[in-house]
Amino acid sequence: MSMRAARGVDEQLVQFDSLGALVISMSPGLDPPSRMKPSEAAKEYRKLSNVGSYSGPWQNETTPYMVEPMDCKADRSLKGIVFVGAAQSAKTDAMVVNEILHMIVCDPVDTILYQTTKDTARDFSHTRIDRMLRHSKEAGARLLPGGKDNNVHDKHFVSGTVLNISWPAISEMSGKPRALAILTDYDRMPQNIEGEGSPWALAMQRTKSFRSAGKTIAESTPGFEVKEGASWIPKTPHEAPPCEGILALYNTGDRRRWYWKCPSCREWFEPMFSLLKYDANRSPYEAGQGAYMACPHNGCVIPPSAKYELNKAGRWVRDGQRLTEDDQLVGEGVFSSIASFWIQGVAAAFASWSDLVEKYLNAEAAYNATGDQTALITTTNQDQGLPYRRKGQNTARVPEMLKNRADIWARGTVPDDVRLIVTTMDVQGRKWVVQVHGIRPGAPYDVVLIDRYDITKSNRLDDDGERMLVEPATYLEDWELLKPVIEREYPLADGSGRMMKTKHVFCDSGGRDGVTSMAYAFWAKLRSEPEGLHARFQLVKGDPTPGAPRAHITYPDAQRKDRKAGLRGDVPVLMLASNLLKDQLDAWLSRTIPGGGQILWPEWLPDAFFVELCTEVRELKGWMNPQRRRNEAWDLLYYLLGSAVWLGLEHIDWNRPPSWAAAWDSNTMIRSPEQEVLFSRKNGGEYGMDDIAELLA
Repeated sequence: MSMRAARGVDEQLVQFDSLGALVISMSPGLDPPSRMKPSEAAKEYRKLSNVGSYSGPWQNETTPYMVEPMDCKADRSLKGIVFVGAAQSAKTDAMVVNEILHMIVCDPVDTILYQTTKDTARDFSHTRIDRMLRHSKEAGARLLPGGKDNNVHDKHFVSGTVLNISWPAISEMSGKPRALAILTDYDRMPQNIEGEGSPWALAMQRTKSFRSAGKTIAESTPGFEVKEGASWIPKTPHEAPPCEGILALYNTGDRRRWYWKCPSCREWFEPMFSLLKYDANRSPYEAGQGAYMACPHNGCVIPPSAKYELNKAGRWVRDGQRLTEDDQLVGEGVFSSIASFWIQGVAAAFASWSDLVEKYLNAEAAYNATGDQTALITTTNQDQGLPYRRKGQNTARVPEMLKNRADIWARGTVPDDVRLIVTTMDVQGRKWVVQVHGIRPGAPYDVVLIDRYDITKSNRLDDDGERMLVEPATYLEDWELLKPVIEREYPLADGSGRMMKTKHVFCDSGGRDGVTSMAYAFWAKLRSEPEGLHARFQLVKGDPTPGAPRAHITYPDAQRKDRKAGLRGDVPVLMLASNLLKDQLDAWLSRTIPGGGQILWPEWLPDAFFVELCTEVRELKGWMNPQRRRNEAWDLLYYLLGSAVWLGLEHIDWNRPPSWAAAWDSNTMIRSPEQEVLFSRKNGGEYGMDDIAELLA
């Protein structure tokens, strides 16, 4: 027989063999809510089928720390549940999929699940929800027959309830009352939905009309940086650092943390990554293999094999409470209508301590070599379950401390073991600031400052016959003064009379209106001249775009509407990821061990140089110069680090370097006193090094 079953405004013909079959199919809609807790329902009904991994019934024993957070859904005194955890902790399976299963089988209510985007919502529907319905037969049997009611974003059940699988857009978060709202991977969502508020606040509005039956759940790994960096001090033992996202929600709840009982001294403690001990002098893999945990009370050694039993006996503790040696929970904990939980990666069931240590040490090595903190951010957030405190954030250098580290060597000479010279230049309104650096071998290399001077006077004369100030934005002929900078040589400090040629000059191409066009025109002019100086002169420009490579060549004049005749869109500009490189510079300025990314400067530098290194501060969005003070030394050093990336200095094998970075006796950039080098003048004739010095005076 055939009958029509009403579902909202749509109707679909469904075939039944008899009236009894129809009644039986609709009977789950008449069932009262079950008193079974979500963790009990997961154990009873959830079946996993993971190809290449575990298949079988859900086992609460594997992730015992998920039982209490799951069961908070059945607590009518709570409005919300917030769970912060590392990857591999099963938080999504427990706090999202199991809660949906409990809703379907035990407590039918209209539910909406928010994923990060429409595409990820579609993928989650196929790979997580559909699989749960397929393999967990009790839940799948309650899906309403008919393809129209089982689509990617909407699942209808015989109880009359609906599961929407949505994403954070204002159209999706308004006008849809639901008793249960779940937000997964919360920190990868926009934190302000089209100016209407946070995803959490908007989701809470969806459940508000259901009073004590309404519940909002959010789960995520941390994804936002700590706002106050190293200056933050917690006011309570369980308070999370100030940052956006899931940890901000956690702080509004009762702030529960997961505790273990030391097998040896019987003291309770929170398992943290900082308690792992390993030999950092070994390779990351070897260090990880030897990692163990040290009890914070008495230093008791806890091997990785103990984690399973420690988790089985673990306890959640609210902020303000503590566990005694005889396992009594004492103290007055924080009370809130939101139950909030935070567990670190060392306790995650499917994360090994060896992997945590190996990933951290590899990320730290990448940071030490390049200053790039991306890998550190990823492993801190995802693997350790912690918010990241950016290195250098809210810390200030002091000019006096930097000056106290100054060394002694003669100005304009090449100190011992410098293998090549790299010059960087900054364009100011009426001058160029020139900074000359020597590169020493190291892992990856050291920097030695050789010279610092300004180019201020042009060859143009005023009515009194005096040389006028340069104007880089106006006169192309003023850029001719940069040729001697490219051709300049410096004497070696060994007194042999040998001279080292400048390997490369990197010049800023930005500034006031007109500078960029003049810079492009100068490079094009160099290219057209027979000396080939353009091969050793590279224009640069800072790029603060998040995720940009540290250094890459572009041809921006190809898109310029105002480009001069003769520029064909092939002037190369080296784009430098300013924030990444300034992070690297910030780290290197504090290093004092030779051969490991150390920056050295001479005592003859003026005090202003050291002040310029201390003007910028690291904020969440990047490096800022809040008081707009002079910062040329800082900029010129970050230009150098970016230029070194492009030159490949980080990857030089100093035992087998290229000829231009070889030891002095075989370095092709060094000439003997007998090999005098003369350079062509613009209007004929030649000039030597004395002429160059006079031009730069």
